[in-house]
Amino acid sequence: MTIARPDTDDHLPVAAPHRLRTFDSLRTYNFRVFAGAQIVSNTGSWVQRIAQDWLVLSLTGSATAVGVTTALQALPTVLFGIAGGALADRFPRRTILLVTQTGMGLTAAVLAVLTLSGHVAAWHVYLLALVFGLIIAVDNPTRQSFVNELVPPAHLRNAISLNSTVFQLGALIGPAISGVLINAVGAGYSFAVNALSFTSPIVGLLLMRNAELRPVPRATADSPVRTGDVLRTIRRQPTMLWTIVLVGVFALFTNNLAVTLSAYAKMVFRSGAGGYGLLSSVVAVGSVVGALVSARRTGGGTRGLLATGAVVAALAVVAALTPAQWAFAVVLAGLGAATLLLVTAANAGVQLAADPRIRGRVMGVYLLVFTGAGAIGGPLLGAVDQHLGPRTGMLLAGLVPGIAVALIATRIAPPRWPDRGRLVRLARLARR
Repeated sequence: MTIARPDTDDHLPVAAPHRLRTFDSLRTYNFRVFAGAQIVSNTGSWVQRIAQDWLVLSLTGSATAVGVTTALQALPTVLFGIAGGALADRFPRRTILLVTQTGMGLTAAVLAVLTLSGHVAAWHVYLLALVFGLIIAVDNPTRQSFVNELVPPAHLRNAISLNSTVFQLGALIGPAISGVLINAVGAGYSFAVNALSFTSPIVGLLLMRNAELRPVPRATADSPVRTGDVLRTIRRQPTMLWTIVLVGVFALFTNNLAVTLSAYAKMVFRSGAGGYGLLSSVVAVGSVVGALVSARRTGGGTRGLLATGAVVAALAVVAALTPAQWAFAVVLAGLGAATLLLVTAANAGVQLAADPRIRGRVMGVYLLVFTGAGAIGGPLLGAVDQHLGPRTGMLLAGLVPGIAVALIATRIAPPRWPDRGRLVRLARLARR
């Protein structure tokens, strides 16, 4: 099966030409169940994320320890994300998700019991973060590619956008709930809430109608099974390759916007934790708006992706040059929306371009680059903010990806110049 056309303009696959409504994918029963369950689960995950950072900081008094915990949770995706994608290609994804969601719920429950009983130690959190990360390495590529079984290809981008909306809603609601719980009853109950939240996707998966799941080809003996084979397959498709590279460059900086925003609140605007919370909320609100806008779009191809990337880069530069906090917040809202549009377009484009038999592994590579670049970018951007100032960090977050957009554009979307024969015909017509 051909993955994508290597000739002509190498455009990303574009969905059906009809205009989508924002919530079209929710008309499909299975996706409606899936999205509803994810709202609960994602909110619970954000509740735990905030509480986990707070618990580690309370146990160790070290911000470095918080970073170590985050790294332990992200590392398995970098190391084993492609292997997780291979499982998604070979076995029923619904079954895999039932196992992974149950495993994550049990992990959260163990942390809740340890914390509420007063026996928790930092090494417990480190170990459970690593276990959680190992499960995520399988769950993420499986969940990403499972969307293809829930909706038709024409609705894939719409479904991915709505998934992003669900994630951003969790990012808005979860931290607030966690903050209330930590202040009122302690971090342990935040972990208990997350453990309970996993019952939602488990029940949702069980309630799905088997007959309405779209059949997908499974990996066979003659399909690429080794990491090198998958990477060579991606390399042979220039559009897919450069889309993943573009996402990696942006993830290096925009994935770590929180690092620069905290520095802005402390060092530039002197607005403290309240200002940091405000700036973070503005980005999240912009991301929700971007996800809803993306849900109405049917495509755009490579040029649309590059144009969106250019907008993200330009907004980051404008933000770096904006002196007032209120104006900075306005630009951040646009930056959050544009970044979400970029990530959604790239995700949908890569999924549509991938051979269904290796889609899980391709998404494993995509997530490896996305997560790995984010893990590298955090300390890098933090060092720039510390030594050169947060404005310089924000400026680099715009200039470097902007240069990458320009370079990639010359590789996969060169300008369309008229051919020589057409120019001659136009000249003859002009002389008449």
